[in-house]
Amino acid sequence: MSLRQFEYALTVAEVGSVTAAAELLRVAQPSVSQQIRALERELGVQLFARTPTGLVPTVVGRAFLREAEAAVNAARRARATARGGADELVGELTVAVQMGFGTRQLPGALGALRRRFPRLEVTVLEEPSSAELDRLCRRGVLDLALMAACEQSPADAHHLGDEEFVVVLGTGHRQLAADRVELRELDGEPWVRFDRDSALDGVLLNVLSDNGLTPTTVARVSQTATAVRWAADGLGVTLVPASAVPHGHEHLVRPAFPVVSQPVIAVVRHGAGPAETALLELLRQETWSEPASVSPVS
Repeated sequence: MSLRQFEYALTVAEVGSVTAAAELLRVAQPSVSQQIRALERELGVQLFARTPTGLVPTVVGRAFLREAEAAVNAARRARATARGGADELVGELTVAVQMGFGTRQLPGALGALRRRFPRLEVTVLEEPSSAELDRLCRRGVLDLALMAACEQSPADAHHLGDEEFVVVLGTGHRQLAADRVELRELDGEPWVRFDRDSALDGVLLNVLSDNGLTPTTVARVSQTATAVRWAADGLGVTLVPASAVPHGHEHLVRPAFPVVSQPVIAVVRHGAGPAETALLELLRQETWSEPASVSPVS
């Protein structure tokens, strides 16, 4: 077996076609077909089944592809580490960020990283839930994950700072006259909330419970920008990290009282290379809120 065969199989699984995979890989179609057949012969299993909509991995194929993906990612990191010099680090860096956290800080750090290492390719995945981030970390897919601290946070996680949460109100809302919003004053308000398994919804539920509020949910969304826009349009109020407020909506935002804040951590893969180490240091240099006395999301 070879890494090339692994990459061919992963590409076929992604696009569902040998022909499309060959185009994406910029190789001849027969070459992809031959390599997949050779891989199946060596393994003694069928990796793909043909369906009306294209090729799909078999049960054993899915299990194999999970391990193949980890192997390919490890090989890419190894090449990057071996070829990386002080000024010409090359390779691919995969970063995952928990939705809503580090929205302002991550682009600045990535921009500085790319200026320092222009040949480095960076892929960023935005995930809403801690469970999905944990799954990606265990699969060996990620080089660095940026997320909210929780009770299951790894002991070797790096605390970068805190995200302060703010209340977003609709145009003309009575609370806009105040410098800050006392959360108990929002009793009876409808709320724009987030996906049930997301860290953002976990923060909101904890805040409402701590302040004796029972939420009336008018909508659930997957993106912070959507929550802000819908709250601005008067659908309901919402609570988001201050750094996630899109430009043009700042006038509808007020700090919460009591203060709502959430620790933000970075988790770096074991045996981190120079790219991950550099990004971690750049994230530390970004501006974060001062730590507040709050409990992490459970």
